[in-house]
Amino acid sequence: MSTTVDHAHDHAHGHDHGHDHDHAHDHPSGYQRWLFATNHKDIGSLYLWFSFIMLLSGGVLALMIRTELFQPGLQFFQPEFFNQLTTMHGLVMVFGAIMPAFVGFANWMIPLQVGASDMAFARMNNFSFWLLPPAALLLAGSFFVPGGATAAGWTLYAPLSTQMGIGMDMGIFAMHIMGASSIMGSINIIVTILNMRAPGMTLMKMPMFCWTWLITAYLLIAVMPVLAGAITMTLTDRHFGTSFFNAAGGGDPVMYQHIFWFFGHPEVYIMILPAFGIVSQIIPAFARKPLFGYASMVYATASIAILSFIVWAHHMFTTGMPVTSQLFFMYATMLISVPTGVKVFNWIATMWKGSMTFETPMLFAVGFIFVFTMGGFTGLILAVTPIDIQLQDTYYVVAHFHYVLVAGSLFALFAGFYYWGPKWTGFMYNETMGKLHFWASLITFNITFFPMHFLGLAGMPRRYADYPAQFTDFNSIATVGAFGFGLCQVFFLFFVVLPSIRGGKPAADKPWDGAEGLEWTVPSPAPFHTFETPPTVK
Repeated sequence: MSTTVDHAHDHAHGHDHGHDHDHAHDHPSGYQRWLFATNHKDIGSLYLWFSFIMLLSGGVLALMIRTELFQPGLQFFQPEFFNQLTTMHGLVMVFGAIMPAFVGFANWMIPLQVGASDMAFARMNNFSFWLLPPAALLLAGSFFVPGGATAAGWTLYAPLSTQMGIGMDMGIFAMHIMGASSIMGSINIIVTILNMRAPGMTLMKMPMFCWTWLITAYLLIAVMPVLAGAITMTLTDRHFGTSFFNAAGGGDPVMYQHIFWFFGHPEVYIMILPAFGIVSQIIPAFARKPLFGYASMVYATASIAILSFIVWAHHMFTTGMPVTSQLFFMYATMLISVPTGVKVFNWIATMWKGSMTFETPMLFAVGFIFVFTMGGFTGLILAVTPIDIQLQDTYYVVAHFHYVLVAGSLFALFAGFYYWGPKWTGFMYNETMGKLHFWASLITFNITFFPMHFLGLAGMPRRYADYPAQFTDFNSIATVGAFGFGLCQVFFLFFVVLPSIRGGKPAADKPWDGAEGLEWTVPSPAPFHTFETPPTVK
């Protein structure tokens, strides 16, 4: 152990290492290692495995939705159950797959990137992970109670959400637990980044991934309690005679939408900012150039976060708001495209005249920029109030947010796995399999979601179990694509992830010659304890 730690420091400076103790005997083995985990690497791995299981589970729900929509007519499921599928698919993917995956990356990489020995609050870190499996079980179990799971859409709009069965209550409790987990994780990330950076690492020398997560963590702490408030009011409306959202009692269902989207809009940036951070690490490494406009990237990230609080009602253009409000939210929404555009231009400028190679992490990063930008443009189109009023709640919206959440968040997560995976496992993944995973995912993704733009423009509403015959062709294409995309992720598990954990070509300490940062100064695989003496950043 101490030799690996010394090795980590020799890269940085020549300290006397006499005080690095051998801690290898500290950590338990077997199930106790995971149940009582306080090491950031173990907890990061737990998050990543949990999120991948949830990704596959949410994917099964999605394929059930697409199976029903392959042909018109009610084929397999009753509309009530179909609505449970759409709702649970959204909840599982957002709160179970995407968010925990980014927290897993944060746990693994932030201490390594800032030169800290671990996260600031190790036991709280354990607690914030172990809240998630019971929440997931509550969600999954809600399918099996009388009345089934909640079918109010992942937004849980009243009055639907005030009328559902016990599955709705289980969903509310699950989201409370996951929210508490997010808040604790965020506090941990903020304190680690602000208090535990290596000597010499000023904030403006931090890797972009740390910056994006620092800003994301503040967003989470700001908006998770808002979601908790909205669903708690729903709970009291359901069981304790209040009428926050019940018009008969003087309440207002539209107020629920305001509260929900005041959480929900920053939430979509919570799911994309860490992705921006990952891509901002990968592009310079494979262009073999420093990131173009580092400071402007930091300011752009902060601008996106601040603006995300004043655009929420663009989700509500059809609720009868005054024209002045519509104009304000339309222009505020368009304003967010400016800092986002800054990021895209900076990535392109980083690649410009770089010595680029296209290993799998770079493929996913470049694929991310291309497809995420398409999702951004459809978002800009939906920001225009008169267009949005036509496209509200159609498949155009479904296409838009899957372009930013699948081709955005998910592709960035894959890019990050291929980029940092060798540092985690100590083995290189199979490059051919990685490239196959990328191209198959990119193609099947577009086959699935591109036709949905046309369905939405033609007026097909979302969350419907049946549709008129004129929508058949595009729906059939989308269903075939969805099954292909799902198979790609099973392929990823069996031909990329598991083989690279079991063995393969040993990874160098710095497998990518353009990579920069402290994480590449420790051995591969990263030892259980790193940076017991902080490195000095020049």
